[in-house]
Amino acid sequence: MSMDATTKRTVKLLDLTAQYLPIRNEIRRAIDEVCDAQALILGPHVEKFEKHLAEYCGTKHAIGVSSGTDALLCAMMALDVGPGDEVICPSFTFFATAGCIARLGATPVFAEIDPRTFNLDPADLPKRITSKTKAILPVHLFGQVANMEAINEIACKNNLPVIEDAAQAIGARRNGRKACAHGLIGCLSFYPTKNLGAFGDAGGICTNDDKLAEKCRKLRVHGSGHTYYHDYIGGMFRLAAIQAAVLDVKLKYLEGWHEARRRNAVIYNEILAGSNVVTPFIEEGNWSIYNQYVVRVKNRDEVKKKLGEAGVGNGIYYPLGLHMQKCFSQFGGKEGDLPATELACKEVLALPIYPELHEDEVRYAAEMLREAAK
Repeated sequence: MSMDATTKRTVKLLDLTAQYLPIRNEIRRAIDEVCDAQALILGPHVEKFEKHLAEYCGTKHAIGVSSGTDALLCAMMALDVGPGDEVICPSFTFFATAGCIARLGATPVFAEIDPRTFNLDPADLPKRITSKTKAILPVHLFGQVANMEAINEIACKNNLPVIEDAAQAIGARRNGRKACAHGLIGCLSFYPTKNLGAFGDAGGICTNDDKLAEKCRKLRVHGSGHTYYHDYIGGMFRLAAIQAAVLDVKLKYLEGWHEARRRNAVIYNEILAGSNVVTPFIEEGNWSIYNQYVVRVKNRDEVKKKLGEAGVGNGIYYPLGLHMQKCFSQFGGKEGDLPATELACKEVLALPIYPELHEDEVRYAAEMLREAAK
């Protein structure tokens, strides 16, 4: 099918309105309950959501916080990450992963990715570990859980805690176990574009460790367990009750939304098979939630332009590895340090995958990409 032979249409990269309208009344009722009760920060609505979130993720505790970034920050504060420490993380990830390490005065040590999954490559881990390493921070990128068995084995040998950056992966599974239940502590983002999105910024921390959970709950309120008495120097990482109420409504629909994304991925895979497009590789034992459907193409910028002309929304996650970002230049990263990461930055392209897409929209997007990549 050529572009000329196809009636041009518009397929958005994401359409949040399509998700909201069918559950609008339910969400508005939940918001009204919060407004009527005027319990606006933490409180019963947050506690209810935290209970349901922990049950969903398969962890003993869930702590609601103000954003995915603050979840990472709070988790590392709970582990006493600070000046002189090193934390290993991938370079191919959203800024917050390494930004939170640096904010605490620690050094992000950038590791290479597996070029097939875009997740941290366990084979690259051992050479990054030093006497200063305080933690390992793998990212479950684009909705697929990293190789946690191998990562945990290396972490255990070196007596290091593992913090899961599961911002893009709530509900993703590896060998039946959900994201956030593989490491010591897991961090979630509920930014509106995530599979489970709030009506603004929000995040969560999950753990099975009672002491860590208690410390995170205190750290999110300036280290206070009792008003005006402070055990730690924390931050203001509290989750707003309105966000918790919205998330609690949406959580009931999350598995269905995951399945719809997975159905869309199957259509893409079928149409793009045998083309010049490299479709997502999902490791055996993994159940991806496809927060993004990310392909690899040569001449990416040209392909991106053609898709735009065809009305197909698309995005680049991520155009530059963190080891080469200007703000991290003091850590000495340079071009050529992480070849797999740098190549991915030149080839990746995300397509529309959200649950409310119609099948004909997915097929149109796939056909246009197949044509554009010829």
